[in-house]
Amino acid sequence: MTTEIEVELVRALPQGRESLRVKVPEGSSVGEALAQGAALGFTPATQADANCLAVFGRTATLGTRLHAGDRIEILRPLLADPKQRRRERAGNQEKRNPRP
Repeated sequence: MTTEIEVELVRALPQGRESLRVKVPEGSSVGEALAQGAALGFTPATQADANCLAVFGRTATLGTRLHAGDRIEILRPLLADPKQRRRERAGNQEKRNPRP
């Protein structure tokens, strides 16, 4: 007899969030849970980028093994590198306020 665990698939949006709880066999991976979500019509699971996944905020892969109660986060890809944006802002600030 295979034991099932429940996990949650979540995608955050600027105006809210979408989520779905699915039951998968114990020892399942993130990829298997996404496939289960897609089979149930959860659109974000079908559009998930394998490079933009996390489990409780920690980077995950399609092969990451799940535990009961895990939350799989389907993240949006970054539009810009945060470090580069900070450098650009710092450079612009120096141009506006030159040091004496």
